[in-house]
Amino acid sequence: MTSARTVPAGRDGVLAVLLMLLPVTLGATPSPDESAAAGAPEGSEVAFRLSDPRIAESSGLVASRLHDGVYWTHNDSGDQYGPDVYAVNERGETLAVVRLTGAGVEARDWEAISMGADDSGAPAVFVGDIGDNLDGGWPDVRVYRFAEPAVLTDQTVAATTFTLRYADGARNAEGMMIDPRDNRLYVTSKEVGGGLYAAPEQLTPDGVNELTRVASAPLYVTDAAFSPDGSRYAIRTYWNANVYDATDGVPGRMVERVTLPRTDQGESLAFTPEGTALMAGTEGGDSPVWRVPLPSAPEPSPAPSREPAPVTASPDRPSAEEGSALPLILGGGLGAAVVIGGIVWLARRG
Repeated sequence: MTSARTVPAGRDGVLAVLLMLLPVTLGATPSPDESAAAGAPEGSEVAFRLSDPRIAESSGLVASRLHDGVYWTHNDSGDQYGPDVYAVNERGETLAVVRLTGAGVEARDWEAISMGADDSGAPAVFVGDIGDNLDGGWPDVRVYRFAEPAVLTDQTVAATTFTLRYADGARNAEGMMIDPRDNRLYVTSKEVGGGLYAAPEQLTPDGVNELTRVASAPLYVTDAAFSPDGSRYAIRTYWNANVYDATDGVPGRMVERVTLPRTDQGESLAFTPEGTALMAGTEGGDSPVWRVPLPSAPEPSPAPSREPAPVTASPDRPSAEEGSALPLILGGGLGAAVVIGGIVWLARRG
């Protein structure tokens, strides 16, 4: 049992109180989530945690098109996971597990998941078995497609397998995205001189679909995603997400670089259904999924919005944000000065 800490009386007591107050005056230690979000856009927060112990290496994430508040995810690689895809809600709870079967289906190195459409135009889930733990040792990679279930229950479904091969040689990749406007699939390689590769306009399960490099990609890409309306796409690394304007197609013009919250191994990326924020996940048990607002994202409402012009700071007049923070900064500094001054005064009297 630990005894209660007492404060001595007299000058030593006052000095002890001042020393205990100093950390409070200078500012409390931020929580782990606050520290992880340092540098990320204001309002970034943990949306949920993947609490299912079966999801230990979440490597891809995408919002459902049929079910509000539902995201699809999967593990990375390994026979212990099986070819399973998980539907989770906004509390991180697993609603359904979909096991894939069919010719060519295996959990070799699953790295990404995207929403697209099947041959009839109905919503479909695409799983990217596009990783290459041998760094170019596999000549082909695969993508598995299955119709998004109308009812979220544990089930086994037959998936269609598409074989893909790079026109310029095998490589490792972790990013995959599908343009919702034309259902075209893109892959981003994970390497120093990374590339953005386009699949044929229409994938075929017969034969090999060639991936053609159409643009360069950032260093060590771990995922990619299109916005719901196809006007933008984002490519993430372990540290940032680059957002591109895809109004005129792919490749697009980079319009924004977003700092992502720090995580153990940032792997997944998805747009929220309204397209105003990114969802960023990581591998690991009970792993957090962060919601990261996009500062330049358009309003989800179709009605145009008129934002007031920003106030530009001048040398003698701080901006509104700086002005609101100034009293806190000055107050904290003044409080710290008082405490430190008191300590020095008492020390000199001793």
